[in-house]
Amino acid sequence: MNRRDVMKTALVGAGLLPGVGLAAAPAPTKRDKPRTYLLVHGAWHNALHWTRVSEALSARGHQVVAIDLPGHGLNARFPASYLTGPAARFAEERSPLADVTLDDCADAVVAALEKLKGGPKPILVGHSAGGTVITRAGEKAPQLIGRLVYLSAYCPLRLQSASGYGALPEARTGHGENLFIGDAAKVGAVRINPRGDAAYLEALRAGFYQDVDPAGFLPFALTLTPDIPLSLWVGKVGATKERWGRIPRSYIRCTQDRALAPALQDLMIREADAFTPGNAFTVESLESSHSPFASQPEKLASVLDGLR
Repeated sequence: MNRRDVMKTALVGAGLLPGVGLAAAPAPTKRDKPRTYLLVHGAWHNALHWTRVSEALSARGHQVVAIDLPGHGLNARFPASYLTGPAARFAEERSPLADVTLDDCADAVVAALEKLKGGPKPILVGHSAGGTVITRAGEKAPQLIGRLVYLSAYCPLRLQSASGYGALPEARTGHGENLFIGDAAKVGAVRINPRGDAAYLEALRAGFYQDVDPAGFLPFALTLTPDIPLSLWVGKVGATKERWGRIPRSYIRCTQDRALAPALQDLMIREADAFTPGNAFTVESLESSHSPFASQPEKLASVLDGLR
């Protein structure tokens, strides 16, 4: 046994390896025909947040790639005031991500899809605001995608942008409205504060991760990026029936979602099905918050594995 195996054995035994509990779960059945999944995170998140789902899908024999969108994860750039400045300055400082566009993010997804050519066409999964990105990527490169999967994600067809749907009555949940910092149009980003005080972090958990306990929530919260480029919120996806509309697609509803309300999820599903009635969504549901990758990674992996 080499040093890496020794370390891994020790971490598993201590219950410290991410996604591994103290009791071993039954080994999932591996598929005869493995699939490839490309996972796209939502607002403020990064590839690390998919870790437990990636592990569960990999254990089923699949190839899994999770990417960081521009300005997130190891590509993150932070306002100086986020680290050192006063709250008033943080609410006003221009975001270093202000010039990142929806097309920049979609192009990063297309570049990742290009690297996966040669095998089965990947299943492209987008969470939350990542749905806007995969919609734009689907329009740009439908030939590279086997299936689009929207995990409680924006699929903004009729109104074209996530912001258009965020303004609808169906979007109201009573949670999260006070989490946003500054004027998004002035700072060039939709901004939160993952380094906020205990009350702020509890409001963040209650709005996005309410089925994850506070101790389990903190590692997810403290690896968030404070800004998403404004373009991801207001940019137009430009989806057409001939390109985006020809890709098979699935929607995974989160029925306890306080960030992207189930009523809004259902509205976007109906509108998409009306847009391309010959290629409707297949729909699955999870009884979870907005973040099943944190609260129910095995169940989410099982749903993804079971897609046609």
